[in-house]
Amino acid sequence: MSLTPAKPVLVANEEVSKRPSREQALEAVRTLIAWAGDDPARPGLIDTPKRVVDAYGEWFDGYDADAGKELSRTFEDVTGYDDMVVLRDIEVESHCEHHMAPFLGKAYVAYLPGEKVVGISKLARVVEIFARRLQNQETLTNDIIEAIESHLQPRGVAVLVDAEHQCMTTRGVHHRHVSTVTTRFTGAFKDDPALMDRFLKLARG
Repeated sequence: MSLTPAKPVLVANEEVSKRPSREQALEAVRTLIAWAGDDPARPGLIDTPKRVVDAYGEWFDGYDADAGKELSRTFEDVTGYDDMVVLRDIEVESHCEHHMAPFLGKAYVAYLPGEKVVGISKLARVVEIFARRLQNQETLTNDIIEAIESHLQPRGVAVLVDAEHQCMTTRGVHHRHVSTVTTRFTGAFKDDPALMDRFLKLARG
C-alpha cells in the first residue's frame, strides 16, 4: 500500500500528520490481520477492519475536541465559596503511545476557585478529551492540570490519575493488578502540605 506523503495540518490546536483516508485505514487493518497470520478475507474477519476503524474513531475522538472550549463558559457568582471543588472517580479510558494498548483507571481533580468556576461536568469532559489521545499517563496528568490552570486561573489545581496499563498486564512482564499513580499540584495545593493532604485523603477516600 502506498500513501501520499503526509503534510502537517492543525487538528484541535495540535499539529499532527495529515490523516489517511478511511479506505487506507481499512487496508492497514487488513494488513495487520494478515501479518498476525490470519486471512482478512475469511467470513469471521471480513467486517473486522470496519469495526476496528469505527472503534478507533471513538477511542481517539479527543483529537477533534477542544478542552479550552469546554472550559470557556464560566460563572462568577459563587456566593462566597472559597474552598476546593473536587471530582472523584472520573473514568479514564486511554491508550499508551508506546504500544497503543489501553490503560484504564480513575482520575481525581480538584481546584480552588479564583474569580471563576465552571460546571462540574466540564471538568470530567476535559479528562475525557485528553484521555482519548495517544500519550503516557504523565502527559495526561499534565494536560488536564494545564488546561484548568490556563482557562480558569484558579488559586490551585490538584490532579491524581490511578490506572492499570494493559501493555504491562497482557504483554512484557505480565504483572496483573499493578496500578500506576501520577499526581501534580499547582498553586495553593503545591504550597500548602495540609491542603495537598486533604485532597489526597478525599481522592483516596
